[in-house]
Amino acid sequence: MDKLLSMEVFVAVVDKGSFTAASEAFNISPVMVGKHIRSLEERLGARLLTRTTRRQSLTEIGHRYCERCRLILADIRAAESGAEAMRTAPRGVLKVNAPVSFGTQWLAPALTDYLTLHPEVSLDLQLNDRVVDLIEEGFDAAIRIGELDDSGMVARPLMPYRMLICASPAYLERAGIPKTPRDLASHQCLDYSHWNKRVRWKLNGEEGDASEFPASRFRSNNGQALRMAALRGYGVVMQSEVLLGDDVEAGRLVSLLEAYVPPPRPMHLIYPRDRQATPKLTTFIDFVLERLGPEDSPASPATRRTK
Repeated sequence: MDKLLSMEVFVAVVDKGSFTAASEAFNISPVMVGKHIRSLEERLGARLLTRTTRRQSLTEIGHRYCERCRLILADIRAAESGAEAMRTAPRGVLKVNAPVSFGTQWLAPALTDYLTLHPEVSLDLQLNDRVVDLIEEGFDAAIRIGELDDSGMVARPLMPYRMLICASPAYLERAGIPKTPRDLASHQCLDYSHWNKRVRWKLNGEEGDASEFPASRFRSNNGQALRMAALRGYGVVMQSEVLLGDDVEAGRLVSLLEAYVPPPRPMHLIYPRDRQATPKLTTFIDFVLERLGPEDSPASPATRRTK
């Protein structure tokens, strides 16, 4: 028999004082009430109730067992109540994954607005440039840049992920301004180590292949490190508009080779399929789509951060 139901029936017998009253509460027969009690007693190997024709009373074991049943059933009701509350209002920990540059420059500042809107939600934002397994690693959602594999996840398109090629005014004054990709052969190009040979300095146009240039003297797996080197006047950097846009707008970096910049890459918000998604996830999805949805793609990330 269902152990939890038997425990509920037992507590009802104690509280209501009889098998008949408990049977009415659960809409079962008094005989069935007796079967639930006997099932518990057989599991425990001890009597819980002493019954006579006029009254019933708890044994010592029955008294202690009844108190434990009350605590267990109260914990179950609290758990169910908490689960119900999480289905009706955004609360709990939201675990999100995103690429480092995008997560640092755009997502982290924007999500402070989300947390302000939903004070009962806590955020666990994990930033890295590897492809995480959302189910295995317990993520609610992730931002993915580039073509998606067939992962079975829900994928919502976001604004395109645009690239910029830049250098500092001081560097360009010293080294000259490249007019075509081939001109980069005589420049210090700051290399991103996550690029493979297929995309390394692969630019647009017939003259766009700059991938065979000599290896850079400055190479990093972190876009922010390359940005800092460019700001210090060390060379030409190719990174996302998210990372470099503010510097170009402020004049700290100069946009170069705009006709040859690689085409924007697709960007998606992905999350597991769930017919009963929690409010924390649905509100997060709505928030990200409002700020980053493809219909807003002409706006720059810098503008979006001010919303």
